[in-house]
Parts: sequence; C-alpha cells; structure tokens
Amino acid sequence: AHAPVLIVVPTLDEAAHIAQVIDGLLASAPAGACLVVADGGSRDATRSIVRAIATRDARVHLIDNPDRLQSAGINRAVQMFGSDTGLLIRADAHAHYPAGFCADLLAEAASRDAAAITVPMDTRGTTPVTRAVAAVQNSWLGTGGSAHRAGRGGRYVDHGHHALMRLADFRALGGYDPSQSHNEDAEFDHRLRTGGRRIWLSGLTRITYLPRGTFTGLFAQYRNHGRGRAMTVRKHGTALRLRQMLPLATPFAAVGLGLGLAISLLDPRLTVPGLVLALPGLVWIMACLTGGAILALRQRDAAVLLSGPAAMTMHLGWGLGFLGERLRPRRRTSRQ
Repeated sequence: AHAPVLIVVPTLDEAAHIAQVIDGLLASAPAGACLVVADGGSRDATRSIVRAIATRDARVHLIDNPDRLQSAGINRAVQMFGSDTGLLIRADAHAHYPAGFCADLLAEAASRDAAAITVPMDTRGTTPVTRAVAAVQNSWLGTGGSAHRAGRGGRYVDHGHHALMRLADFRALGGYDPSQSHNEDAEFDHRLRTGGRRIWLSGLTRITYLPRGTFTGLFAQYRNHGRGRAMTVRKHGTALRLRQMLPLATPFAAVGLGLGLAISLLDPRLTVPGLVLALPGLVWIMACLTGGAILALRQRDAAVLLSGPAAMTMHLGWGLGFLGERLRPRRRTSRQ
C-alpha cells in the first residue's frame, strides 16, 4: 500500500527512549504512514519494545541494520519500504519530538522550494552532567554558533539537523554515503547544495536532544564527529569554518601545556620558555572554565560549572578525531 511518508529511526540500545519516540512521531503522522526502526543489534530491550508496539500498530516495523551505522540503516529502510513513498522523515531515538512534529514538517515541505527540511535543536539534561553538557551544547562555547543550534529557524541554510527529505532527491543522489561512519548528514547536504537543491531550517518545529551522560561517552561522540567531518573534507575538498578550525588547535595546545609544565618543573632555568609553550593550553582552559562559570551564573545552576570541562572534552575529542582521520593513509571507499 502507498505510504504518504516513511519515518525511519536508527537505534542501538535505546530502550529508555524508543517507545516515547515512536509515540511522539506517530501522534501527528498522516494516516498510512510507515515507521521503520532500523536496529543495529541492541542488547537491551529496544527490539522487544518495538516488536510489542508493532503487534498492535501495523504502521511500525523493525528491521536489522547489520552495518550498525545510521547512514546504512536509513538507506536499508528506504530500499525496503520507500518504493511507493515520496517523503522521508529521519528521526533520532535520543530525542524528544513535540506534538505536531510530523504535521509541521509536512506543511513546510508543501510550502517551501526545498529538497530537505531541517530542524533547530535544543539540548536538555536531567542529571548534573547532562545539564552541564546541555548548557554548553546550547551555547556558542560548544557549537560555535552553527545554524541549527543557534535557535533561529524559518530560513534557508547550508546544513541542519536532518528531519524531512524528498525521496526523489534522496534516491537521485544515491542516499547517504555508507562509507561515512559519522557526519553523513552534512556530507549529504553538501551533495544536495552542489546539485542546486535547497535546505530549509524549520520555523514551525524543533526537537529536544538528550545528551550523553558521561564525559567518556561525550568524548567518544565528538571524536566520531571529528572523524566524520574529516571524511567529508577528504571526499569533497570542502573548507572548514572557523568554528570547526578552532577545536583542531586543542590537541596541540594540550600537548604544549603538558610539555611546557614538565620543562618548567624539571629545569627552573627553562621556566619562561616552558610557560610560553604552555600558554595556548592555559588560555584555552581558562576560556572554557570562564565560559562555563558564566553559563552557570546565567542559569543559576551550580552543576553547569561542569560545562567548562564538558566544552574541553568536546573540543579535544573533535580535534583528535579529525586529525586522526586526516593522518590515516587514504582508503578506498565504495558507495552502495
């Protein structure tokens, strides 16, 4: 049967959120919509929760995503369920969707000359660590003012958080590049723009993102983001924006800080050269800690003092991920 819209939710161990995500998305989906959960091998209760929902709601389907990458899972769902469908809504399991989300996207798709509708996103935390991460991810300190994080929708943009795409354009471009382990959305947006298509940032709806709850998880997430951006740069030769270039300096600043302090401690005669070497790292740390203190004062939340260390974790993870990928020998990649 013809489905007016295909909704795809890639998952991996999202038992805490998946039921609420499915309910939120289907609440305003048009009649006959098809929702596919592409699961990358969850070891928690995610799969059993989705199966239980599917037994009582014929719109919901569970498929395997053996490649465990969001890009591959979405491509697979489109191949299996998107043949008679004109629109694709991509959703994340680690987010909260407001009432009317799908209806608002469809309204904008009908009224805008755009191949894709993206959405602004706010980050919300509930524990001390996630409140700190949310504060920095919602601020210039953590995002550098990227369009979909800066809060103002209702305009055309170069890139945004993926929400709705026209499947004709998605297929024409070959879907997501499965060789992109991360950053597949920005890489796809580059191909959209290069092909003369436009991207609209929604002014009607936005999502709430639920951040990582540990600093190790946050570091791994941003290291992967950095790796993905490096893959895109290597593939297309795109230039980095200033907000993406600054984190690249942080690994060097951190090494300089360690070496400078070590030199100063080992030989007092080299204190001045050591401090000069350490200066960029010290400036970076002080800037992050000061920014975190300002955010904590604005929000009147002592836990947000951790946003300074959270920002450093994000910057360092992104920088190391990008540099590590760029320094790898060039690998052959294939698109499917």
